[in-house]
Amino acid sequence: MPLTPTPQPTPAPATPPPAALPPVERRIELFTDVPATELHEMATRLSRLNELGIPLKATEALDHLTDDLAERTGFLYAMVNAFAEEQTFLGLHNPPPDAGYPLVGRTMSRSDGYCPEVIRGKLGLPLFDVAASPRFQSNPVVDAIGIQSYFGVPVIDAATDLALLTVCVVDPEPRSLADAARLLRLVHAAGRQAADILQIITTPAP
Repeated sequence: MPLTPTPQPTPAPATPPPAALPPVERRIELFTDVPATELHEMATRLSRLNELGIPLKATEALDHLTDDLAERTGFLYAMVNAFAEEQTFLGLHNPPPDAGYPLVGRTMSRSDGYCPEVIRGKLGLPLFDVAASPRFQSNPVVDAIGIQSYFGVPVIDAATDLALLTVCVVDPEPRSLADAARLLRLVHAAGRQAADILQIITTPAP
């Protein structure tokens, strides 16, 4: 008697692979009225920082520089600030934790504070009394830590003619017009020191 073949179970349909998630787009904060130019300059700046071997993270030598700058100027905060997809403080001096003042982190939005103005204009910005300048008297970071004075300068890379960094000091107390030139000179000197530490060949900033 012939054998009847045993029916084989029908294989279950293969489970389709999970659908790929769409890439998460990081929102870049802009601070100029010409987005295409700003984004191009940001990409060039990032490429140049990478070419120079400058990582977007805390740098001990620049922390020491900002400690010294804060002491020389008498300001509570001092920064060496790299501009890329966000602002990164390669060097940072905060007030003592028990002094009762807000502490600044290592990064913040590209559009906050006064350094975007320095990056855009490639000029030193001496704001000895923020309240006296309607254009600059309000800003998210300014309001958060109560900034009343700011002195900042660009570090301009000769190869690209872009400001790669800013060096600045900020404080919750205004300063006098009579002392503004001295303070700006100190910040300019710190800018030159930062360029030397990072081996950036610079174009002098006005």
